[in-house]
Amino acid sequence: MKQPSLNQSILKLAIPNIISNITVPLLGLVDMVLMGHQDSIAYIGAIGLGGTIFSVMYSIFSFMRAGTTGFTAQAYGANDRAEIAYSLYRSLCIALIATVLVLSLQDAVEWLSMKLLHGSEEVLAYTATYFHVRIWAAPAVLCLYAFNGWYIGMQNTTIPMIIAILTNVVNIILSIVFVNVMGMGVTGVALGTVIAQYCGLLTAVIFLFAKFRYHLIPIRRVILLQRDKLKRFFSVNADFMIRSILLVLSIAYFNNQSAKLGDDMLAVNMILMQFFYIFSYFTDGFAYAGEALVGRFTGAGDKPQLRHTVKLLFIWGFLIALPFTVLYALFPDWFIGLISDQPEIAVQAQPYHIYMIAIPLITFAAFLWDGVYIGATAARAIRNTMLISALGVFLPASLILMPYFGNHGLWVAFLLFMVARGLSMTIMARKAIFK
Repeated sequence: MKQPSLNQSILKLAIPNIISNITVPLLGLVDMVLMGHQDSIAYIGAIGLGGTIFSVMYSIFSFMRAGTTGFTAQAYGANDRAEIAYSLYRSLCIALIATVLVLSLQDAVEWLSMKLLHGSEEVLAYTATYFHVRIWAAPAVLCLYAFNGWYIGMQNTTIPMIIAILTNVVNIILSIVFVNVMGMGVTGVALGTVIAQYCGLLTAVIFLFAKFRYHLIPIRRVILLQRDKLKRFFSVNADFMIRSILLVLSIAYFNNQSAKLGDDMLAVNMILMQFFYIFSYFTDGFAYAGEALVGRFTGAGDKPQLRHTVKLLFIWGFLIALPFTVLYALFPDWFIGLISDQPEIAVQAQPYHIYMIAIPLITFAAFLWDGVYIGATAARAIRNTMLISALGVFLPASLILMPYFGNHGLWVAFLLFMVARGLSMTIMARKAIFK
């Protein structure tokens, strides 16, 4: 593959991911808009804290998506048909076990969450209502991790795009109907998510049999439980799991510290974080392309193409970050007004516009390196960089800065966390990726 065709391959993989990822923050925006136009700002905080609970819970199992992508892409590059199939089979087995675990422990998860989260009684009450409904989407969510990771590893991002668009469009439509027509509040938002996730799972299964029947070789227990394969599978995924938990716990910590500053500041930070998510989902389109291509070239042992892929990914990442920085700088009030029409929120958000503007250029390197490390299954290295960034930078920085600078200190600590992630992965890449 020469440079033009490699660029085309990156775009072919990235664009469907970007399109599908756009629907994710769009869904978050719609939920925020629906709750932001209710009669209490507590609804906004409840959606933010409720989403945090599920982010933390699912982070324990999100390794299934990342690990499945890495293993499948490397098997694809090595033209190992059996391992291509068993990458999916092993991941789906883990998804079924995880489903039983999550549903059986839901009461304990809710109790612990209510103890750890900070917010007013009204916010926590709405959060609990949201949790009890949305928890029933867990089986579909966990199985979709496996399916989406496998499709990306197979160098096909169009199917995950279709699944994501369908899931989120159904979710948005149902949420609007349940909230604005039926007056169900946070229950309606949660119920819309549950139904939509099962629609997505059904779509993933249909595509598997319609497009990839050739790869569905018979399952042999001896191969499925092959000791060396399972050992590597769980070793790599355990490190991915630790990395994912630390990442989501860092976001949860940010949200919880925001809640300690009061309902108004919690609402402001939840709205501003939507701009972080919007940009991350655009950049993740190229990160997912990196997972597929880096995994493919790693499996094929093609180091020159591996290096060239990483170089091109960072060029594209910068080209994405620059216009976002300009848009966030020119139209901050307009973007915030789309989410909430409450004037006190817009006024209180103004001193924090600078952090919204800084997000793209500061964070894009971390997002892209994530994709590269996942594709190369450099799990131990990505785990170590997250340990350094979360526990060595973000936590101490927030504890030092917040008592003196309040919410400004929290935002500075969060941005330092993202800088540390990008910098540490850059330093470790020579040994972890290009060895």
